[in-house]
Amino acid sequence: IDCLYTCVGVNPEELIKSNRELVYIEEELRKDMTVGIKLYPGYTPFYVYDSIYEPVYDLAKKYRVPVAIHCGDTQSPLGILKYSHPLNIDELAVKHQDVTFVICHMGVPWIMDAAQLIAKNHNVYADVSGLIAGNEEQISNVKNTRLYVELIQQGLVYANRYDKILYGSDWPLVQMEPYIDFIKYLIPEEHHENVFYNNAKKVFSKIKSGD
Repeated sequence: IDCLYTCVGVNPEELIKSNRELVYIEEELRKDMTVGIKLYPGYTPFYVYDSIYEPVYDLAKKYRVPVAIHCGDTQSPLGILKYSHPLNIDELAVKHQDVTFVICHMGVPWIMDAAQLIAKNHNVYADVSGLIAGNEEQISNVKNTRLYVELIQQGLVYANRYDKILYGSDWPLVQMEPYIDFIKYLIPEEHHENVFYNNAKKVFSKIKSGD
């Protein structure tokens, strides 16, 4: 399908074994449909500033694609949270000024830390995917939980960088339509066009005009 795009995932264990993982990543990045790179710290026991990832960031620079990084809670109890804390991206962003990084899930529950990172670093963005998992009823329950909603909105207001917030869903862990309504509820209407469209077009610059 012409309008679908992907990020190529990185397995750091394979990076250690041989250069085959890097060859695979570069092959994928040559494809028009591959518009970014995805890392999974927390699910994998490596900090994002570990030297094992340096060739990956070189490829991100070469192909001018962003690096999306899982941050925050892991769905698996076997995940190790110290690796997925968003503050780990700060050192990375300072070192690689010419690479764009996206904090996935806005680092939940470390929303304020993620907010500080996007406010401080010109090359750090955040997406709002995966703030909830579940069906329409579960989304509605969270929407009506004032303290949780305000936790997210506090970070958004603190950063005040709606030009650096990207919509994401984490489908199929959450139903798409009610989740879109939830994000619309969180974010002031005047920023909807940027959050739901313009910001992603800017960050994922390989996406064809009009898609």
